[in-house]
Amino acid sequence: MELTVTRGPHGGWTLVWPGGAAPCAIGRAGIAADKREGDGATPVGAFPLRRVLYRPDRLAPPETGLPAAPIAADDGWCDDPAHPAYNRPVKRPFPASHEVMWRDDHVYDLVVVLGHNDDPPVPGLGSAVFLHLARPGYEGTAGCVALDRPDLLRLLAICRPGDRLLVPTGL
Repeated sequence: MELTVTRGPHGGWTLVWPGGAAPCAIGRAGIAADKREGDGATPVGAFPLRRVLYRPDRLAPPETGLPAAPIAADDGWCDDPAHPAYNRPVKRPFPASHEVMWRDDHVYDLVVVLGHNDDPPVPGLGSAVFLHLARPGYEGTAGCVALDRPDLLRLLAICRPGDRLLVPTGL
């Protein structure tokens, strides 16, 4: 199955999949064909849905055909291009720059790890590009795609290994 980011009504963004669609947020800097670390853009491409991570203190394991695992309080994701663990999960405390996965807000309560710059990671081409929960008002992300919790749960229920998120050029 392919999930496709497209322009929604009234200038917003929509994620479309066979049999469904939902409003989404993308990177605060829009979409970029030449993604770079820290640019705030959502990368163009076709990204496999690798696995699902969830906060077990905030929700039950989601129904999905994708591999799923709970997030722990010491989980992080390296975003330091100079570190050998770049664009990989890490345990905190961690000496290099990293995303904190166990957050006070709800953005990472449910995360789909995308196959962006991960096979192998190339330093500087972007890290921690996920499909995750949207902030109120679908505020722009740091480069991820974000959905409202009910929409992401509905989508995950039909996701299977081999599914991909598509971010086309020319949007």
